[in-house]
Amino acid sequence: MPYILLLFQYHYKYPHWSVSQMKTGIATTTMASLPQTIILFLLLLGAFAQARDPFACDSKDVKTSSLPFCKVSMPIPNRVTDLLGRLTMQEKVRLLVNNAAAVPRLGIKGYEWWSEALHGVSNVGPGTKFGGAFPGATSFPQVITTAASFNATLWEAIGRVVSDEARAMYNGGAAGLTYWSPNVNIFRDPRWGRGQETPGEDPVLAGTYAASYVKGLQGNNGDRLKVAACCKHFTAYDLDNWNGVDRFHFNAKVSKQDIEDTFDVPFKMCVQDGNVASVMCSYNQVNGVPTCADPNLLKRTIRGQWNLNGYIVSDCDSVGVFYNTQHYTSTPEEAAADAIKAGLDLDCGPFLAQYTENAVTRGLLKEADVNSALANTLTVQMRLGMFDGEPSAQPFGNLGPKDVCTPAHQELALEAARQGIVLLNNRDPSLPLSHLRHRTVAVIGPNSNATVTMIGNYAGVACAYTSPLQGIGNYAKTIHQMGCADVACNDDKLFSGAINAARQADATVLVMGLDQSIEAEFRDRTGLLLPGRQQELVSKVAMAAKGPTILVLMSGGPIDVSFAKNDPRIGAILWAGYPGQAGGAAIADVLYGTTNPEGKLPMTWYPQEYVSNLPMTDMAMRSSPNRNYPGRTYKFYKGPVVYPFGHGLSYTNFVHTIASAPKVVTVPLDGHRHSGNATISGKAIKVNHVRCNKLSVGLQVDVKNTGSKDGTHTMLVFSKPPAGHWAPQKQLVAFAKVHVPARSQRRVGINIHVCKFLSVVDRSGVRRIPTGVHNLHIGGIKHSLSLQPATLGVIKS
Repeated sequence: MPYILLLFQYHYKYPHWSVSQMKTGIATTTMASLPQTIILFLLLLGAFAQARDPFACDSKDVKTSSLPFCKVSMPIPNRVTDLLGRLTMQEKVRLLVNNAAAVPRLGIKGYEWWSEALHGVSNVGPGTKFGGAFPGATSFPQVITTAASFNATLWEAIGRVVSDEARAMYNGGAAGLTYWSPNVNIFRDPRWGRGQETPGEDPVLAGTYAASYVKGLQGNNGDRLKVAACCKHFTAYDLDNWNGVDRFHFNAKVSKQDIEDTFDVPFKMCVQDGNVASVMCSYNQVNGVPTCADPNLLKRTIRGQWNLNGYIVSDCDSVGVFYNTQHYTSTPEEAAADAIKAGLDLDCGPFLAQYTENAVTRGLLKEADVNSALANTLTVQMRLGMFDGEPSAQPFGNLGPKDVCTPAHQELALEAARQGIVLLNNRDPSLPLSHLRHRTVAVIGPNSNATVTMIGNYAGVACAYTSPLQGIGNYAKTIHQMGCADVACNDDKLFSGAINAARQADATVLVMGLDQSIEAEFRDRTGLLLPGRQQELVSKVAMAAKGPTILVLMSGGPIDVSFAKNDPRIGAILWAGYPGQAGGAAIADVLYGTTNPEGKLPMTWYPQEYVSNLPMTDMAMRSSPNRNYPGRTYKFYKGPVVYPFGHGLSYTNFVHTIASAPKVVTVPLDGHRHSGNATISGKAIKVNHVRCNKLSVGLQVDVKNTGSKDGTHTMLVFSKPPAGHWAPQKQLVAFAKVHVPARSQRRVGINIHVCKFLSVVDRSGVRRIPTGVHNLHIGGIKHSLSLQPATLGVIKS
């Protein structure tokens, strides 16, 4: 018996060990001589001991498992209707909140809806617990870093891994199946503390990321779900706490044009292209109405126009916030009624459980409204298999501790970090470093030995870490000095050690930047410069360094590093974002050329002057010279930048050539529409007057690698539309990845959906296709494409 206990101890401490590893680990005991079959049997007993009991419809409970809502053979809508008919009002209201109560008489257990999986299974929500057989989970780079890869295939692959680990933890009783991720808000203002969680500033990039990651999370099992994802926070939410204004009190005043053109695009793509199972409404008001109480946003847009197949959930305590903080209603019952009638199905918080029943009693709400909300949440639970009995007998029921933090999963985290790192500057060039010439490296800076910092926020417990110091140590002898005690860098007490290290080393790598003490949820930045005396440290070390000085930046938001960009003593600058658990290894691989950098910036890097007199509270996207307003994002801002959206260098050089592309595309109109209603001065056609199905532009682009190193090229395609001053100066319409060996060429096919990506939005919020010449820009080349209205659509080459 002591040997059995010893084996279990090894199993829980090292859940990913193989049988042979465990036998080796206890080789000093006679347990090592036990047959593998016995050891496997004992491991199965251990896994069984941790297995989750059925959420509902347990076959051992004959009384409840025979009820119609438990019959897997019945259509889910029929099962939901049956279950709703059996619930009392008291039971129903307790199911309207994230910590949904059990219904013991029907064999239904309590359920915690709130789990997070922004870039790996997280323990931010109460639905997930690490420990025991699940000490950690694979922690991928923060979303802003992964977005810099511009690789939709990678995003979906990450989603598949995260959902494998989530299902494994669910089966082991350590997590739920509903994950309130991803965050697809637009990174509108560079100071936003949560910009790190988003895919960046471009709506098409954010929407493509959303759809790809959601597909990976939810699986491809038809209407059945592997886990249920959630796109958040709808809508126009990108301020947490700036200059005395916080998200709980903020009323975002947004034009119809900007709503349609910018803020809603990622959510629409998430619902329609990703088929996401949930959307979360935000804390803020939009044009005077709390988003979680606005039927135009929830019922008419998300569910009506976009046809959400799932549930709508509030950000945590949002209903309480619009009653208690925003004073939107006179009574809590009115708040509960307004939220549910607007289309809210689930409250993250206790509010609906407390006040919904009274709202029905007072006639503010009908029980049918409550039933409609519950039908949406119960349907998702049934699509997840939660009412199908024993989890181990269902799809994904075989996933367990062995499927978390696997070598393949951790390798993908490393690859994601490699693809997301952006080479911003490279003088002479200074990178890659040489194994022969740079054998001793001074590794300096407050993030030089970072671990937890690398996984950003909304993270869990990582499988393991490789810090920058450790990563560089795999290539060279290191001399380590912090230089600053932390990223605040409030004094120069550690400067001398850093300067002396740089004098001794063949190369110097400064790992500087930010962390969650500077930018985070409820913590927006006040400026864009490096904190404290970091800039001074960088400049002094560069001045003293014997060899090349490389600046590596960790951050979610952009940093004004003009001083370093313009300093000839700083040879190269890398942005690593928050690169995840393997970030240090990825940074080192790029520094030494094992990896050829391929990332591109998913947001504009502005100079400090940009934000000097720019209120975060001004939501307008377009510039306005009349009021000295600069505009936001690369689409509308025309001023100076430190680095532009889409910037990123390689160790080789790529040249583009258009192999084939149409010069004229005719846009087919709906025959029953009146053309007079379809145009503005005959120059822009309403999208809803166009036969959009399969209307796309196909391009063939040859990408030649003229350099001596193999590389993966990130190709961005921009369009400059012809529609006057209310159109963007350019907009991203497509992107692709292609690996091109040195001195060779590859052809890339691009399809641009005309209605989705070549359209613009007028001042009334109407999406239109401008007729005339659209200039497509790919790197340094331009292709002119003329869109012309026609009754019948023909593409002419």
